[in-house]
Amino acid sequence: MISISNQYWEELLSHLEALIQLRISDIRNTTSDINKQRLMKPLTNFHTEFISKNIGIKLSKEEELICLIALLPYLIPGYFDSVVSRIFPEGTELQELGGVKGSNHRGFIPTGETALFLIAGSDLNLKMRAMQYFNSDHLFAKKNILHLENTNEGEPHLSGRIVLNSEVLEKLLFKGVSRPKLSTEFPAKYITTQLEWSNLVINETTMIEVETIRNWIACHESMINEWDLKNKFKAGYKALFYGPPGTGKTFTATLLGKQFNRDVYRIDLSQVVSKYIGETEKNLEKIFQKAEDKNWILFFDEADALFGKRTSVSSAHDRYANQETSYLLQRIEDFNGLVILASNNKANIDQAFLRRFNAIVHFPIPDAVERIHLWNIYLPANHGLTGEELQNIADKYEVTGSTILNSIHNAAINAFALKRLIMMNDLIESLKRELRKEDRMLD
Repeated sequence: MISISNQYWEELLSHLEALIQLRISDIRNTTSDINKQRLMKPLTNFHTEFISKNIGIKLSKEEELICLIALLPYLIPGYFDSVVSRIFPEGTELQELGGVKGSNHRGFIPTGETALFLIAGSDLNLKMRAMQYFNSDHLFAKKNILHLENTNEGEPHLSGRIVLNSEVLEKLLFKGVSRPKLSTEFPAKYITTQLEWSNLVINETTMIEVETIRNWIACHESMINEWDLKNKFKAGYKALFYGPPGTGKTFTATLLGKQFNRDVYRIDLSQVVSKYIGETEKNLEKIFQKAEDKNWILFFDEADALFGKRTSVSSAHDRYANQETSYLLQRIEDFNGLVILASNNKANIDQAFLRRFNAIVHFPIPDAVERIHLWNIYLPANHGLTGEELQNIADKYEVTGSTILNSIHNAAINAFALKRLIMMNDLIESLKRELRKEDRMLD
């Protein structure tokens, strides 16, 4: 959050107003000899580092100035209008200053032309050099700090308003960046867990694969730098978790996030997949752009809907569906974080994706040894089952961890309501209810 004294702020705005006046005097050929010397170093008085400090990225004076003028409409909506009115009390059309009016905001909104005018004035060579601040390879674009709004075809692109990234704005205006909420603009939901790795029961082979992912999160960046491997390995990591529902795929993803303090976002496919051509790619791009350089974990549950096998082209729909899959393949390749796809069946995933996964992790239905462990982990102390009864349940019923947890939950509710311990019959009745969901019956 911006934290500067009122005196500093007033001096900064005074310097900015003096710069605007100087530039206007220059184009109107009314600049004094003294001011002509000042034109050689127009940003001398701009000792602005508060934006750099708040967003954590070192900026030059010119870059700070661009961020400052983009920020002003949020803090002082009428600043530019009041400065111009003081210079021209009778009013004027000052095209050189650029700027646009918004549909809701009634004040002056700075554009790329505004920035070039303040930095370069009427100096065309300096203006050409200043255009690099809005190139795709500049720090502003690479670090997603700000960009120019698109203009209508045929209009100068610098007439687009300067748009600060929403997260940069939050850092400047508030105490920090809040987690994005599930919406059409960000079709993903933050997920977490209160449980620990000790609550995850998976077989040894699966755990070895998961351990490799943990090692990648913990060591990849250090390994790349210390062993000079930047040109040999991609920055991101892609994993496929496959197996029946309830075997720990989502749980494992949330545990990875919890251990390494990384936010995990589950992609809401209902808001991503669209029947309209190009919309699915556009929705996904919003997520990837938001997640870039954030150390987030992106979790695509039921990934078959997006990453399924490509088909032979027999219609325009097939052709566009295949293009969509190809886009996803490339976009995941380029993403610099951890992407986890979850599927009930590996065979449903396109082979092009399978070849590019760093890890393919199978989550099978737990065996009897793992099941008894799960029953013991999740059963509360308030039960009256013997060890033999629990062993019989674990041996007899091939169910997943989530089925076990749900069965215990329902049994606990009913037993607590009757003010007694959980008994064998409570678990059997709860198991029946859970298995009916899967169209299964107890033997």
